[in-house]
Formats: sequence, structure tokens, C-alpha cells
Amino acid sequence: MALDPKRTVAELKELRELTGDENGAQRVAWTDTWQQAREWLRGLVAGTGAGESVDAAGNQWFTLPGDSDRAVLIGGHIDSVPSGGWLDGCLNVVAGVEVLRRIAGEGAPPVTVRLVNWADEEGARFGRSLFGSSAAAGSMSDQDELRQLADRDGISLPAALSAFGVDLDSAVGARAELDTAAAYLELHIEQGPVLESLDLPLGVVLGTFGVERHRITWRGQAAHAGSTPMDRRRDALAGAAKLALEIREIAKRTGGGAVCTSGGVVCKPGIVTSVVETAEQLLDQRELSAQRLAAMLGEARTASERFATEEDIEVEWERIWSIEPILFDETLVGFAEDAIQEVAGTSHRLPSGPLHDAAEVSRSGVPTVMLFVQSLRGLSHTKLEDTREEHLELAVAALDRLASKTIAWVADGGGR
Repeated sequence: MALDPKRTVAELKELRELTGDENGAQRVAWTDTWQQAREWLRGLVAGTGAGESVDAAGNQWFTLPGDSDRAVLIGGHIDSVPSGGWLDGCLNVVAGVEVLRRIAGEGAPPVTVRLVNWADEEGARFGRSLFGSSAAAGSMSDQDELRQLADRDGISLPAALSAFGVDLDSAVGARAELDTAAAYLELHIEQGPVLESLDLPLGVVLGTFGVERHRITWRGQAAHAGSTPMDRRRDALAGAAKLALEIREIAKRTGGGAVCTSGGVVCKPGIVTSVVETAEQLLDQRELSAQRLAAMLGEARTASERFATEEDIEVEWERIWSIEPILFDETLVGFAEDAIQEVAGTSHRLPSGPLHDAAEVSRSGVPTVMLFVQSLRGLSHTKLEDTREEHLELAVAALDRLASKTIAWVADGGGR
């Protein structure tokens, strides 16, 4: 069967109609709508001859046996954030189906080819992103914390998993799925403005940013807003406000796409007639270099101590979560660049600020690469998310070229 990228676009629109509403995509993991999307995906793959299985973490696998058990994986996720976009995640797997069709139509491939739909990449319901891929990669080690997670309706994560046949303590058994993996490929919308600003449809992803995420607590003294002179105030919010502005300068000085975000500040007592006594501030820092990321964190800590002294307040830091930068496989990056140049003429290398399942697979030691396709206005996680149809078609063609090059490489002894 010849590759038909237009069919992928039509199927993406079909999925949008099936699992979205006037507010956008509603394929939140561990919900009935998500399960409906997985069943729809099963129907798409049925004609390829690939066998389906679901692993211990709920990841959905479609395996096309080849002359060798060594496997090239093509992956993505069909879950979305609430009221999300029509392409985030699902483009990966729907384009993968089209590539699988083309491969199956040519007879048994020289190596096994597997399409994986990772479970709960977004973490939208319980706050734990990359659930299925971290279980398969062997990096899931936070079961005690996961047992305490609950959604806004009070339903626990273990209970939600159980409704879909997944046991939290057994989820790490998904690790066996990567035993034969030789390479991993993923296509995703960029979710940012870089490719559009360069007027390029496609790019090669060098890797995913490392992340340092902290909660910073500023402690001052509550006092009456009307009777406390400005020079006598110990205003916790002043420290948070100064740091929120300083981290912008830290990112600018670092350069290279580094980003720092103050994502929220909660003030107590939180009334208009009182100076703020306590301010809890969330800080997210991302960079592709581990050294530069560490330097950014150090600068932010130093600045916070300076601001605490200036405002006569106290400051405490608590790490929420961190992940090291992930650099993708150089050989596969080269294949991806060649594939893009063959279908679009020009390529561009760029890092990914958002995390992806590909990062977890790469952490496990499987050679990995990602392709990005341009996002209009750089928007994602919104119903306004969009990509030109002609660019989506080029993306499917580039993924197919990349798959062919990778399969030949693995068949010749390359990969893990």
C-alpha cells in the first residue's frame, strides 16, 4: 500500500469529531473518551496485520513482525489535556499508522516494527506526566507518591488505573517491552513559534530540556495595610515579585533558548487590607545544557537571598521535580535531517522545551529522535492549536523516510 499522507489528515479530523467538542479535544487519560480513542486507533491498525497488546502500564502496542526480533519503535500518545488541540499527541500515532500501512504493504520488514500509544503522557487528570513511558523506561520509582494522587473529584490514581485494568505496583512490568527495542522515532507538533518564525515546515529535535521545578516560600509579617509605613513593611510578596522579574533576566543572560517561568504565587492572608505574610511561588527553569541549567538555578537562589535581605524577610526553597536534559542520538538526528531535506528541501535543528515520551525512551538507552512540524502561532494545549494541512502531509512523508532509513540501519546492525 502506497503512503497516503492525505489519509492521515482525514483521520485526524475524524478523531477530532469523535472525541472533541466546541471547547477542543477531550481525550484525557483514564476516561471513557480516552478509551474510545484507543478503540478507534485499534480499528485503524486492523488492516495492517499488526498484532495488538496492552502492557502492564496501559500502553497500547501494535507489532508488525519482521525477519528479526530487533524492533524499530514509532510512538506517540492519543491522550490530550482538557479542551486541548486536535494534533498534540495524536498526530504521532495516526501518522505512525500510515507508515505501518506502507511497510506492511511491502511484505515482512527486515526488522520488527512496533507502533506504541503511550498511556497518559499529559498527566492532565492526576498531575503525573509520562506515566506509561516512564514505566516502560524503568524510571518510575515514585509509587508511594503516586498512591496519594487524586483528581478534583477525589478519585485516587490507583482507583482510576484499576478501572482500565492497570495495577500501579505492577506497572513497572512494562519495562520488558523495550528489551528488543533498537531505535525509537516520534513525530510531534512543535508547540512553539520557532519553525513558523523561520518559515520552515519541519525541524529535527536535538533533545529535550532539563527541568528544575521549585516551590519558593517567602515569609514576612502581616500588618495593617493602612497603618504600616512603607519603609517598615516586611512584605513577602515583594521578594516574590522581584524574583519573578529577575528570572527573566537570568534566562536572557543564559541565552540558547533557556526559559524561566514564575508560574504562580499564592499569598496569605490574601486580603486587600493586609501586608502579605507568606508568599508561595512556583519556579520552572529549562535548558538543554545541564551545566547552564545548574547555573540558572544557582543565580535564582542567590538573587532570592539578596531580595530577602533587602525586604527583611525569609526565603526557603523546596524542590518539586527535576529531570536532566536528554540529548537524542546523533546518527538518528542525521537520518531525520536527511529525511526532512528530501521532502521539504530545508531543515532546522532545535531543542524541545516541553517534555515528551521520547525523553523517557532515550533515558532507557534506546537511540531516539524526534521530528517537529510547524505550529501556527506557536499555540498548543488549546482548541486554537493548528498546523497547515500541507505541512502535516510533509510531516507524514518525512516520518516515513526516517522510518525507512532507521529500519535499514537496524537491519545492518545499527541501533541498540
